[in-house]
Amino acid sequence: MNKNKKIKLKGSSIFYKHKPLNKKQKPTKKEKVVSITKKGPINKTTKAKKNIKKTPIKPLNTPTKQNSRYLPDIIEKRYIFLTVIIIIFFATIIGRLFQVQVLDNEKYNEDLIASTEIVIESTSAPRGRIYDRNYKLLVDNEAVKTIYYKKESGITTTKEIELAYTIADMIEVDYSRLSENMLKTFWYYNNLETAEAKITDEEYQKYQERKLTDDDIVDLIYERITEEELSAYDERDKETAYIYYLMNKGYSYSEKIIKNTDVTDEEYALISENIDNLSGFNTKLDWERVYLYGDVFRSILGNVSSSSQGIPEELSDYYLENGYSLDDRVGISYLEYQYESYLKGTKATYKVTSDNNYELVSEGKRGSDIVLTIDIDLQQYLEETLATEVLTTKYEANTTYYDHSFAIVSDPQTGEILAMAGKQVKEDENGNYYVTDYTPGIVTMSVTSGSIVKGASMLVGYKYGAIEIGEYQMDECIKIKATPEKCSWENLGYINDISALAYSSNVYQFKIAIKVGNGNYRYNESLVLDESAFQKYRDMYASFGLGVLTGIDLPVESLGYSGTSTLPGHLLDFSIGQYDTYTPIQISQYINTIANGGTRYQPYLLKEVYKPSEEEGETFGEKIYTAEKVELGTVDVEEKYMNRVQEGFRAVVSFGLGTAYMGNYQSIGAGKTGTSQSFIDTDEDGVVDTETITTSFVGYAPYDNPTMSIVVVSPDVAVANAETTSSINRRLSSQIVNKYFEINK
Repeated sequence: MNKNKKIKLKGSSIFYKHKPLNKKQKPTKKEKVVSITKKGPINKTTKAKKNIKKTPIKPLNTPTKQNSRYLPDIIEKRYIFLTVIIIIFFATIIGRLFQVQVLDNEKYNEDLIASTEIVIESTSAPRGRIYDRNYKLLVDNEAVKTIYYKKESGITTTKEIELAYTIADMIEVDYSRLSENMLKTFWYYNNLETAEAKITDEEYQKYQERKLTDDDIVDLIYERITEEELSAYDERDKETAYIYYLMNKGYSYSEKIIKNTDVTDEEYALISENIDNLSGFNTKLDWERVYLYGDVFRSILGNVSSSSQGIPEELSDYYLENGYSLDDRVGISYLEYQYESYLKGTKATYKVTSDNNYELVSEGKRGSDIVLTIDIDLQQYLEETLATEVLTTKYEANTTYYDHSFAIVSDPQTGEILAMAGKQVKEDENGNYYVTDYTPGIVTMSVTSGSIVKGASMLVGYKYGAIEIGEYQMDECIKIKATPEKCSWENLGYINDISALAYSSNVYQFKIAIKVGNGNYRYNESLVLDESAFQKYRDMYASFGLGVLTGIDLPVESLGYSGTSTLPGHLLDFSIGQYDTYTPIQISQYINTIANGGTRYQPYLLKEVYKPSEEEGETFGEKIYTAEKVELGTVDVEEKYMNRVQEGFRAVVSFGLGTAYMGNYQSIGAGKTGTSQSFIDTDEDGVVDTETITTSFVGYAPYDNPTMSIVVVSPDVAVANAETTSSINRRLSSQIVNKYFEINK
């Protein structure tokens, strides 16, 4: 065998083969031809060759007689098996076809229609109405004729400019807000070649080298557009330029309002009749919110996004997660935002028919109507009175840094807000004062409350055994080493707990705080107090709603400031309301808790919710929500101690400081005044630099089973150490309480 000869066949392994002989070549003497027989090898020269019988070689796969008789059985079994498989396969197909075409025919027809049918929604639906507690309508919807533009896919800038000119000839648009930059943009797109020629070769080179951006190139072009080039535009061109601006502001393919104010019937009809030739322009009857009491309670009622605005970017994540579209009109602040789920309407849906018309699938519905706890008559009076008083006060002496006051009227038995407002005085460029709304500050701005918190401080003393009911203390200045004296507004002598509240003794509270802190006071010596006393005071205050969120149903609420120092002097300040700060709504929750005997209720503004009426002439449909008072906690003191604080508050308006504060006015059942030191940053450098006086008043009436409470706060109403302080709180309190009882006879 020739071991040097290798042959590789496709699909085979390498094997060796005998070297073939040439036909003419004879074997050498050394070579032998070998045949394999039954008897072994035989030499070719042997004569017995003729007698050898050759044995034929059988094919490997050829059946023998013994197994050939089984072949038909194997083939038959395989045929039967294959036949069964085919029968099962076709039976399955036939069964499935029967189910689809007969049994489930209706279902699949519906699915087919649903998958191929185009259903669209109307652009918006009217929102629910808003009423006051006496079902007086506050906020309604008004139909507004609207001309709008929605960019079609693939439209060119040239075509849009042509459309803008066409629309300018069809309707009148107020273009007084057209700015020079808008006009330059219009000129730029009208004169692209001329605009590009304003860029030098050197600047284009820098642009190619990425040393200048697209914005840089546009800015250079805008800088080089001359007044002469712009002056070529007449009034028609300017109106067109403004329309073009309106067509392209905001999201590219959202609806752009071109005109929705003072749209005449002729303009509305002209656009409606020509929408086939005005690519993207159309008309609709939109709606706008109407406020029947003008600006009264306006900031808390909140706002709704406009048709052109859609969902503001800062709220888009929230609304998109809840199934809204970017061009939906939604509540974006205060009550409109807080109760969006009730107020939003259901948009009408339409099916696009084969002839490209619209077929109504379901009618749109107005949103649900909400009823507030607010008494709009009391609210209107409060706002008017507050605006007058803050303006009057600003012209009084020592009011250099004063600019706003707050007032709240609520029901201490439920937490319902009956009226609330804040008003701020501002100065115009000519030095004249004017008043603006500041009502949101009730839940966001904190103040130094002063002595009004002494009711809670007194209860700390009762609870921890620092004083007993009727206990007397000497009102005398407290002096801690290396600190100024701490005194009451005057030396009140030997007084008990009721007199301490009636005359607003600071020293009485100082002595309570020292005992709560396990201190040993000696005049002009160091004072050491347990730091845990701070937490005892804060826990008591929190049970009244001071220093914690009240839970009012508005989307924003602030906590106020909580001091971090634990110096003994700061504990004494804390006990008289001179350390932590609180929002007016927290102070309202505090006086309500005292008025009702110790239960802290969540303040709220939503009273009821009704579905829109489907019956003609009916104001409301089905009631779907009725507010219930929510108890947030109770004050952890014995009832006798709470009663004692209530007696002290009655003494304030009977014979204490409240008599001078309230004059001869006796309708208020109980109350507490407060005067505190405040500090402000007058030069806006981030550092407080000026001391002021903040005054407050809290009260409720009648004394037994009160139905109303009042809070009035006037921050920075006077400069420190002023000889006189404005009586704005007394004036406001008297007038507001009088009005309440006039309305609720």
